[in-house]
Amino acid sequence: MKAEIITIGDEILIGQILDTNSAWMADQLNQIGIRVNRIVSVSDNRSEIDASLKESLSRVDVVLISGGLGPTRDDITKHTLADFFNSNLVMNEKVLSHVEELLSSRGIKVIESNRMQALVPDNCKVLFNQQGTAPGMWFEKDQKIVVSMPGVPFEMEYLMKAEVLPRLRKITGNSAIVHRTVMTQGIAESILAERIKKWEDRLPSYIKLAYLPGPQAIKLRLSAYGYEQGLMEKEVDRQIEELKKIIPEYFFGFEGDTLASVLGNLLLEKEATLSVAESCTGGYIAHQITSVAGSSEWFRGSVVAYSNDLKEKLLDVDSSLIEKYGAVSLEVVQAMVRGAIKNLNSDYAIATSGIAGPTGGTPEKPIGTVWIAIGDKKEIIARRYNFGDNRSRNIVRSTQTGLNMLRNFMLK
Repeated sequence: MKAEIITIGDEILIGQILDTNSAWMADQLNQIGIRVNRIVSVSDNRSEIDASLKESLSRVDVVLISGGLGPTRDDITKHTLADFFNSNLVMNEKVLSHVEELLSSRGIKVIESNRMQALVPDNCKVLFNQQGTAPGMWFEKDQKIVVSMPGVPFEMEYLMKAEVLPRLRKITGNSAIVHRTVMTQGIAESILAERIKKWEDRLPSYIKLAYLPGPQAIKLRLSAYGYEQGLMEKEVDRQIEELKKIIPEYFFGFEGDTLASVLGNLLLEKEATLSVAESCTGGYIAHQITSVAGSSEWFRGSVVAYSNDLKEKLLDVDSSLIEKYGAVSLEVVQAMVRGAIKNLNSDYAIATSGIAGPTGGTPEKPIGTVWIAIGDKKEIIARRYNFGDNRSRNIVRSTQTGLNMLRNFMLK
């Protein structure tokens, strides 16, 4: 079964609010085996709503609509749907009683526009909204389903959980969709695709692979569609185990995992501690680490030595190294790691020094040049990278790369 979602409201189209409803509804539909074909946002305009609804019904079995059910003149969804389904608006006494009781309990005078919210098309199933004044409406025509709900998120979510999803579950039966998202870091999307091409070609026809690239990580989402959820889950898990063997140095977890949290678990297992010496990342590595609950058990702290004199004073970097090689160099980041381990009394350390941009580059060290070092008291590894000319992305990529370098170092 396929569905489409229509959100109604000029406030979405002008960027005044974000459409979080659609993402939530799509997730809920996937969980009961309904595949979302398209999500669209339309203005508070009869012709736009009418046209979008006709188009959606020509493609899918279920259309969910949110928005446009308030008591003001710009909320026209209910009237548009009444016309669309050739129905008359009638007063629903149960809804009217609820509206009057709800508003009176809040000390709000009930006026005519409030009472009008109890008007519903005479050929719909009324979905009682315990959380608000606008009821949901369920229409069926030519074996197609249209459901209209308020745009207020907590009201929509209540109706979905209490009314819509239970009804749809009865229709979908044992239809299932299984999603698993693998997190990778440290490899370009094109190279990753080439590396796993043979594995991807061998995937069963009911499992689809999607690439979701970003500065934090490249996500690989496997989606299985069918009717045997248990068997599908086992096959997806088996395929992921095969994938991990192909890209062990780049795979670091699943949706919800971060490199910082994964690294923290490794440190806990080893009963070890970490410190950070940051220059170009400006404290962003420490921010990612301290975003992990419980990181105080394994994170000692960070020195943001942005200036050369602080690299010397706080991290014991020899001034002659900076004079000879420059602050952005292998020799300096190695010294920063040693200084962090010694002065912050940790077992491991990460250090960064680079030219984040948009200025400061040279022919020898262009913008985006970053040296990253990781290591312990016995061994230090340093590598040079060029992350491009976007300052914010350079900081994120340097952070993720440093965390992943140390993760691989510890695993080996």
